[in-house]
Formats: sequence, C-alpha cells, structure tokens
Amino acid sequence: MASNIGRSSSNTNKGRIPWLKWWACIFFVYLYGPIAVLIAFSFNDNRIAQVWTEFSTKWYVKAFSNEAIQNAIINSLIVAAVATVCATLFATMAALILSKGMFKGQTLCLGIISLPLLVPEIATAVATLSFFAAINFPLGLTSIIVAHIVFCIPFAFMPIRARLAGMDETLQEAGRDLYANDIKVLWHIVLPQLKPGIFAGGILAFIISIDDFIISLMVAGAGATTLPLYIYGMIRLGVSPEINAVSTVLFLVSLTLVATYWFISKKNEGSNYVH
Repeated sequence: MASNIGRSSSNTNKGRIPWLKWWACIFFVYLYGPIAVLIAFSFNDNRIAQVWTEFSTKWYVKAFSNEAIQNAIINSLIVAAVATVCATLFATMAALILSKGMFKGQTLCLGIISLPLLVPEIATAVATLSFFAAINFPLGLTSIIVAHIVFCIPFAFMPIRARLAGMDETLQEAGRDLYANDIKVLWHIVLPQLKPGIFAGGILAFIISIDDFIISLMVAGAGATTLPLYIYGMIRLGVSPEINAVSTVLFLVSLTLVATYWFISKKNEGSNYVH
C-alpha cells in the first residue's frame, strides 16, 4: 500500500508543470495590464494622456459635465433598461414553456434561441440592419432597443433555464394536490424559486446591452448615440484623459454587475444542491 501511495504521489508530481503558473501570470498581466494603465492615467493631471505628472480627478468632472457624454449615458441607460426588461420577460416565458417537457420542435426552439451566441456579432448586426432596411424601419434609438432585445434574449435565457432545471418539481405537484391551478402554482411556487435566475439573467442582459458596440453602430440613426459609440468617436480624434475617465467608469460598472451576477449564480448552485 505504501508503494502505491508513493507511486501515486510520483505521478501527481510528474503531472505538474512548474512553469505553468508563470505563464498564467504573464497571461493575466497581458490581459489586464492595459486596463490598469487606463485606470491609472484617468487620474493623470496632464492633458497628454501618456505623460504622468500628478494625481487629479478633474477629468472625471470635466467628462461627466460634458452634455454630449450625459446624453450618451442617458441613451445607453434607456436602451439597456428597456432591452433588459423585455429580453428577460421573453427569456422567462421561453424557459417556462421549454421546461414543460419534450414536444415536437423543442430542440429546434432551443437552437433558435441559442443562435445569437454562436453567430458572430458582426453577422447578427448586418442581418439586423438588412431586416430593418427591408421593412423600412426607421433607424434611431428604437431600432437599437429592438436589436438589443433580440440579441440579449439568449443571455438572459441561460441562467433562467439553469435555475428551472435545478428546481424541485415536487413542490409544484404538492401545490396541485392542494387544488391550486396552473396560474397559482406559477405565481406562488415557480416564480419565487425562479427569482434568483431571473435576476441573474437580467443582470447579464444589462451588461451585454450597455457594453454593446457593433450592433449599436450598425443600427443607430442620427442622434441615437450610446456611450460605447461616443467613446469610439472620441478615440478617432486621439486618446485623451476624458476617454480614460469615461472608459474607467464603464469598466467599473460592468465589473460590479459581473461580480453581482457571479455571486447570484453561486447562490443558485448552492440552493440547487440543498434541494
């Protein structure tokens, strides 16, 4: 037995790659280093973004007192809020229908819902623009909202469907045994258990919508400038401290929402194990 333990330990040591952790560190530095530089230089007092002089927050004040940036933020929040509510509602309905059991065409429905996750975003953007042109749909804030709703549905659908898959169906059966109809079972049993999944799906849809650039660029009309589009327009004129400040705030908002989504997902997994 001792020889087996020694052999197992030897095999474990052979399976380790000593330099792998250093490559992992290099990878993370390469991935997140530019973001750290961007955040640092957003507090640079110098107008020249790449030359550090002293710490200052004046570019945040200047950037967010800019009326054009304020309008872009408002447009992004409107688009993201409407797209999140609608996409989460449609995703919830789709998840509830597809969780009822196998029916003819269920696999096809799942494939259609998941298609935006597989198709390159540029192809989705071009197809959406072509569709709007074919039906003479005016481009503007409304067209961005419609495009974002369709694009965000599969992102909201995933955590909701995962939550449904881990729910205890005996609670629904108990409710029906107590003469509750389908609407009461849905309202009093299913939806309360589904709330964490719906909330997680809504957060994920909001992140995708507020950060989206390619689809917004394709279907935006005059005056419908979202924050990513405005940042892109500023970059074309050269990198400035205002760009760093706005990008830092957008990154921190996205990071906060992603962290919230991660904690909710972990909570869902824990509750699934309890059930």
